[in-house]
Amino acid sequence: MGIGRSERSTVLSMDSTMETLLVDRDDSGVVTLTLNRPEKKNAANSVMWDELGEFFSTLKHDTEARVLVITGSGDGFCSGADLGAGGKPRHQLAAMRQIHDVAIGLHQLPQPTIAKVNGVAAGAGCNLALGCDLIVAAERARFSEIFAQRGLSVDFGGTFLLPRLVGLHKAKELAFFADVIDSAEAERLGIVNRVVPDGELDHFVGEWAARLAAGPPIALAQTKAMLNKSISPGMDEALDLEGWAQTVNFGTSDTKEAIAAFIEKRSPEFRGR
Repeated sequence: MGIGRSERSTVLSMDSTMETLLVDRDDSGVVTLTLNRPEKKNAANSVMWDELGEFFSTLKHDTEARVLVITGSGDGFCSGADLGAGGKPRHQLAAMRQIHDVAIGLHQLPQPTIAKVNGVAAGAGCNLALGCDLIVAAERARFSEIFAQRGLSVDFGGTFLLPRLVGLHKAKELAFFADVIDSAEAERLGIVNRVVPDGELDHFVGEWAARLAAGPPIALAQTKAMLNKSISPGMDEALDLEGWAQTVNFGTSDTKEAIAAFIEKRSPEFRGR
């Protein structure tokens, strides 16, 4: 069963007021969340973080929603946090608490979640995909824990999620070098469940979502919760550590240099201060 836009109806009253997200639901209870900043490869600015937090909080209590599919508009999934964007002034630790809340909100959803990765998934965008229960990637999809290239450490739950998927040493390699890997390598490493041809992504995810929507929602929610709690430490502890580390990073000259270099399209020069 495909999930064509013509078959969907708007879900959640806040959808009409959201600037960065599109939300749809089909008759079976499959909710599709589309990150909608295609001109920025769907990079998350402060508005998107706010809207994601509100959306996950609302969806958690929506008993009619059976499955959540997350994807991106245009040719990208999510290129991470928009480091060049403005926003309301606040201490970095407060900003990290907001990202923490979004990540844990996704992690604690009772509904099964599928990341439909249609393009680049980098930084927090990569970990947004990893935070879903299942990942289906188009052949053109690319993944990167790009943080080190920006003078940052891994966040959005990546320190919890990545080693559990690929093992500790491979996780360190991906995090330290911040290399971009293609969808075939992501599948080989166990990061994604399936890789499908670009033109078949919608159909494949539609079929998986329909199968999950037809399943027993309470039993699936219980299974998900138990599997999520099967490994310690928990996601909460990992996010607390990430927030502390990222707050330190944003106070360094290296991070300021990395962001300036990214904007100026040059290689950063890190000096360890």
